[in-house]
This record gives sequence, C-alpha cells and structure tokens, in this order.
Amino acid sequence: MLYNSIVGQQEAKGRLLKMVNENRVPHALLFSGKEGSGNLPAALAFAQHLYCTQRTESGACGTCTSCNKVAKLIHPDLHFVFPIAKSKDVKSSNDLLKEFREAFLAKPYLSLNDWFNELSAENKQPIIPVEESSDILRKLSYTSYEGSYKMMLIWQPEKMNAEAANRLLKILEEPPDQTIFVLVTTNPEQLLATIISRVQQIPFYSCSEQEIIEALIANYEVNSEVAKQTAILANGNYGEAIELLNHSDEGVSFLNNFQTFMRLALKFDCAKAMQWIDENAASGRERQKQFFQYGLEVFRDSLMFNYGDKNLVRLSGQEKAFLEKFAPFVNRKNYERLVEEFNSNYYYIERNANPKILFMDLILKTNELINMK
Repeated sequence: MLYNSIVGQQEAKGRLLKMVNENRVPHALLFSGKEGSGNLPAALAFAQHLYCTQRTESGACGTCTSCNKVAKLIHPDLHFVFPIAKSKDVKSSNDLLKEFREAFLAKPYLSLNDWFNELSAENKQPIIPVEESSDILRKLSYTSYEGSYKMMLIWQPEKMNAEAANRLLKILEEPPDQTIFVLVTTNPEQLLATIISRVQQIPFYSCSEQEIIEALIANYEVNSEVAKQTAILANGNYGEAIELLNHSDEGVSFLNNFQTFMRLALKFDCAKAMQWIDENAASGRERQKQFFQYGLEVFRDSLMFNYGDKNLVRLSGQEKAFLEKFAPFVNRKNYERLVEEFNSNYYYIERNANPKILFMDLILKTNELINMK
C-alpha cells in the first residue's frame, strides 16, 4: 500500500511522510476519520514507508522485500488487533488473522460492516475483548525480527471493552522501546479521553466529490457521468463508491426504486407496498442504506430546486426530469422531517433493525408528510 493509492488526504499524507523522513515518529498515533476516508489503508501505507529499506522522497519504494511483506500483511514486526465476533473458537484477532488479511487485500477501504459480512456475523456485536491486551503485551515483548520498529495496528479501538481499554492505557503510558501504536478509528469520541491524550492525532476527512470522481475514472475507467452519480451517492465515502460500482450490474436502479417508493407513499396501496417492502428488505443492508442516502440527496436537491440556485442541483438526465416533477412535494413544512426520517432509518439499518418494520413505518410517515397542505 503506497501513499499515492490513498484518495485525497494530502495533509495527512504529508505529515506522515515528514515524520518518517525526519525520523521523528511518535510512539502512538491516532488515525481518525469517517468510513471510506482512507485511514485504514493510510495506516498500512505508513507502515510500508516505515519498514521500507529503499525509501524515496515520496514514500516507500514498493518493491523491496520489506515493502512486499507489508503489502501482503505478513511483515513479522507488524501486528494487528481488530474487532471480532467472540465465540468458543474465536478468542482474539489471532484466530482470524488469515481472514482479515484476505478481506483487507480484497477491499483496502474495508468497513466494519464489510468485515462482519465476510465473517457472516452481521447480527453479532463487534468487540475487542480483554484477552487482546495480554496478546499485545506478549507480542511487543519479543525482540524485533528485522531490527527495526515493532508496530501494533489497532483497528476500531473504540470496540474495546472497558477492561481492555484500561489495559491499553497502561501500555501507552510506558511503551516498550522501538514500539509504535497506530490506532485507526471511525468514532474517536467513543475512546477514553485518557487514551486520546496519549496519542498524536492525524485527522482524515471525507473525500470530496471531485476526488472520488477523479479516482473512479482513473482506477475503474468509468465515464464521467457514472463517476459523478456514484460520487454523489457515496457522500464522501470512497469505499462505498467502489461498492456502488461493483454492484452496478445488479440492475437495481436507485431512481426507479425511489420513484416507486414515492408513488406508494403519495397514494398508499397496501398490496403494492408490501411487495416493495419484501423486495427491498431482501436486498441487503448496504443496498438499503444506499436507498436512504439517495433519498436524502433527492430531498436536498428538491429544496435547492424550489428555493435556491437551480444550477447547484447535482442530478442530471432522467434524474433531473424526475426532480422537476417531484420537487413541489418537498417544501419548508416537511423537508426537515423527511430528512429526519430517512436519517434515522439509515441509523437503525446500520444497527440491524428489522427492515420490513422500518420500511412500512417509513411509507406511512412519508405519505403523511408529502401530502401535508
């Protein structure tokens, strides 16, 4: 993983590059950013740069033995801790290291949902149990295999239970020599304040729409129109943008699905509503989240179309034609409540709520809101 494979994040990459080049690497770093910002692949790019034996001005060479080991996640001085679905056969990250390597190498912008989907553990709670603390101490007590730094990369440290977090705090206070902790989080506010006070934070921001468009065109050879629509739906999450492209051949049209939903909401038909609910409940959690995200974009553009500058409306083609007809149903009276309903349902879907119940409730509430006089 090289710095130039990370979309955007020029400031963060510049800071990491300077740290290694000047040999001023802190003992503990916190890479904080939303899903799809690239903080996890950036942590691996940083590790590759640190271990590279033929560094260049722009980072790792990408060809030396150490670079190849890090790229495959098999460097002996690079250790991983990540959330697991604990069971009688799985006690710590060590038990799933092979699966984690495969998941990350297939999808560097890996999200926690992606990881648990790979484990077929969507309905289980991700946790970093207290047993990990003992493993961390044991691994870091070893002498470095290649005479360099030992790195402990902890992905999603906010999933540590209280006992594990407190033990980590003790290690951070008195780290072993030549040891670097890299904590990669999407929810830094859930970490202990005492942990945050002992790390140097490297913030990662959501990718801009233009950065995603350029990356999709360069890496996936899609046309600019597809790249633009995908970037809008991804909402700053490059990992989700890739997911959208990979599933574009499923023939599921966001526009058609949203149109059908709104027709049902405008003139409620119970039989047709149940059919739509059954189809969308079976479509998978990521597709359901994308439906809510798409709706939020349409509401935003509808309000802009009605009350703002029509040139700022980001939809085009068939979507823009639909918007011209749909926009009058979105107004100052119902906009905030529509957004609230779609946002809250997105939140509940992420937390494994029953989609059939959510969709039925949403159709009924949307019927009430878009028919407001």
